[in-house]
Amino acid sequence: MIRSALTAAGRGLSLFALGFAQLAAFVWTVTALALLPAFAGIFLVPGAVAGMRLVARISRHRARAWSGVDIPEPYAPVPRFKTGLVGQIERCRYVLLDIATYRDLIWSLADPVIGSVLAVLPAALLLYGVEGIVMPVLWENFHPHGFRDWYVGIHVTNRTAAWVCVPLGAVILVAAVRNAERLLGVHARWTRVLLAPMAGLAPEPRPRVSGGQQAELRRIERDLHDGAQARLVAMGMSLDAVEQLLERDPAKARLLLTEARQASATALSELRDLVRGIHPPVLADRGLGAAVQSLAQDSPLDVAVVAELDGRLDPPVEAAAYFAVAEVLANAAKHAAARRVRIRLRHGAGRLHLTVSDDGRGGASVAAGTGLAGVQERLRALGGHLTLDSPPDGPTIVMMELPCELSSARTSSS
Repeated sequence: MIRSALTAAGRGLSLFALGFAQLAAFVWTVTALALLPAFAGIFLVPGAVAGMRLVARISRHRARAWSGVDIPEPYAPVPRFKTGLVGQIERCRYVLLDIATYRDLIWSLADPVIGSVLAVLPAALLLYGVEGIVMPVLWENFHPHGFRDWYVGIHVTNRTAAWVCVPLGAVILVAAVRNAERLLGVHARWTRVLLAPMAGLAPEPRPRVSGGQQAELRRIERDLHDGAQARLVAMGMSLDAVEQLLERDPAKARLLLTEARQASATALSELRDLVRGIHPPVLADRGLGAAVQSLAQDSPLDVAVVAELDGRLDPPVEAAAYFAVAEVLANAAKHAAARRVRIRLRHGAGRLHLTVSDDGRGGASVAAGTGLAGVQERLRALGGHLTLDSPPDGPTIVMMELPCELSSARTSSS
């Protein structure tokens, strides 16, 4: 416990140091904005905002890694810019029209003032507790030189007052050790207040679902064409041959009938798999938590699932969340060379939160063609979003959110 308290204190001090970078980002961005009328701001604003967003991403990452507080990044999608001066103007316009820019600007000014106090609390209370315990030593060594101190309302001007500080310091030290991580969590939640999506001010547009629907239809068509359809065609050809051979070569006709029966069984199995891919029975019967557990059991990776859901979700939300987790899990196995995956499902504040983390090589990107773009589009179709944190050496953390409400738990009809 002492080690964790010291770790929390050190992390709090590093968050305090980050406040200087926040203030620098604020000054840089405000200066760039002020130079917009002089035309120079067009070239300075995109870089300044990029620096501010980098500091904000560091703060989000620390809140998630140190306190388990997920803070999404609801920045507007980055379009493809033109080259030259026109492209620079488009970049400037993009950051100026994104309301998240101004939310980050407020954060970069307010957090160093209030957040810094919260950040240094773990270290300050630990030091304050130690000071109370050693107050008699301080008194004996510094009293001849005019030592005076105030400690928890006690004016330490004599030896008796110094010894009174010892039990008070012990209480403060014990409280600091026991609550250092909680105090660090308070800072993370304060950061979430400033950086989380502001639904009332920045409603995210609901993108068209036609692209996702067309991709899903193409997948189903391809699976049918390459699997069940090919086997059914072969079975029909076999039955035609059987009809011609039935009288003049019964033995060969029976052999073809056996092959046709096997082809029909295989086609039926593939159709069942296809229907299961559209909407797995376990998802309809037992809900999202059980369906993700089933995915984990079928995965070749070491997958741990934590499902904190007290009820059922709307079927479209459950389906979108299930297939999103399935795609991310498949990416971890195919592309990330991961061995362990951790999946967490929870509901809070009217949103479903899904976090999938793996210990793979990292370097994942929504634009890298690994299926994450499709997942992002599927989520956005329901008003949700995806946040990816995947440094080159890993780990990869995919955070997904969907607006929804929990209903009472539904049971299977079986």
